[in-house]
Amino acid sequence: MSIQETDAKVILTHPDNQNTSVTILKYGATVYSWKMDGEEQLWLSTGALLDGSKPVRGGIPLVFPVFGKDETDPQLSKLPQHGLARNSTWEFLGQTKANPPTIQFGLNKSIANPEMTKLWPEEFNLILTIELGAEFLKTAIEVENPSSFSFLKFNWLFHTYLKIADIEDTMVSNLAGMKVHDKVLKETFIDKHPVIQFQGEHDVVYEKVDDDRVVQVVRHGKPVHTVKRENLQDVVVWNPWIEKSKGMGDFQPKSGYKEMVCVEPGHVSDFIDLAPGKVWKAAQILSKDALKYQAIQ
Repeated sequence: MSIQETDAKVILTHPDNQNTSVTILKYGATVYSWKMDGEEQLWLSTGALLDGSKPVRGGIPLVFPVFGKDETDPQLSKLPQHGLARNSTWEFLGQTKANPPTIQFGLNKSIANPEMTKLWPEEFNLILTIELGAEFLKTAIEVENPSSFSFLKFNWLFHTYLKIADIEDTMVSNLAGMKVHDKVLKETFIDKHPVIQFQGEHDVVYEKVDDDRVVQVVRHGKPVHTVKRENLQDVVVWNPWIEKSKGMGDFQPKSGYKEMVCVEPGHVSDFIDLAPGKVWKAAQILSKDALKYQAIQ
């Protein structure tokens, strides 16, 4: 069986390699493990709670309908940081394809966290599709506005925690020349560094990055992770470093910042306004493709 389902989670195993699998917690529809030929690709905090009591620290949490804590919109500002998708139990919709094995999860207002839909009473339908390839993992989202009269305003982000060996000799490439908003410095500028290197807390939104720009995590000249995007204009790169890690109770071990980097495809530098009856689609594809250097155009 390529699919195992329990009350709390779904495990999807590749039919051609029993050591390649992905595990999804129904709470938040959060992918918290992705093993490629037995090797874990995602970072998960040892303090992460997998009992549905709070969002998972690590893996691929889903950010909707707001990124961070919004203070501008009278409705979205009522929601906690990163919205309600990661705080709600999704419905497992079943398998849609045998090979590569593909499954779907769904969330709408009627089954989402009721404490949060009281704060943000918009109608929405979300379908998350997870496709497990022999050498890739694709997570795709569809956001539908079922309303017949009002626009749906939202952000989307795949908050992807990638597992690495050592942050101090790891770089993120192919984002040079992009407009960035640095949330640590609270400044906006054009990043002219050829690669991103880490010597401290890094929390930067790379804005309106072309879809054909392939983001790679590189160590010792070799690609560790490749992140491709479909219809996701922004890329957040985050590492909490020492002090920020100390302040997060579920971030364990405190030295864990050395073994993770978040490369997060999303649409967060502005809001999507989805017309009544319309559907918005986007995806990320994680793999270990060959090194690809893309210079500033």
